[in-house]
Amino acid sequence: MKRNNILIVDDELLIRDLLYEFFNEREWDVTVSNSGETALLAFEEKDFDVVLTDLKMPEMDGSTMIDRMKESKPDQPIVVVTGYPSVESAIRALQQRVDDYVVKPFNMPKLFKSVEQASARKEKVNRV
Repeated sequence: MKRNNILIVDDELLIRDLLYEFFNEREWDVTVSNSGETALLAFEEKDFDVVLTDLKMPEMDGSTMIDRMKESKPDQPIVVVTGYPSVESAIRALQQRVDDYVVKPFNMPKLFKSVEQASARKEKVNRV
């Protein structure tokens, strides 16, 4: 059986570690990145079922990274997590067609459900 895989992008080490452990325990293949730049390199190398990303990061923000990812893979499932929610960033996320916009601190079971739904959408698109 194929394991789902996820790219987790967050500049906060504690968040990355928490999410890595959580998804790894659920038998997902997990790749973590601390920046938009390194995430884009991983994204070019591997096909991910879901990208889970923070928005506010130094150098390249999550929104810019999402734009670049969607240029090459428009149907890529992406779930945004942010500690700095705003109407503007929520609207921008909708325009980018992200699968969900989750505010930190997040509820892990709800976040997991959102990621699973995004992954299922990709599977459905790939079957068509």
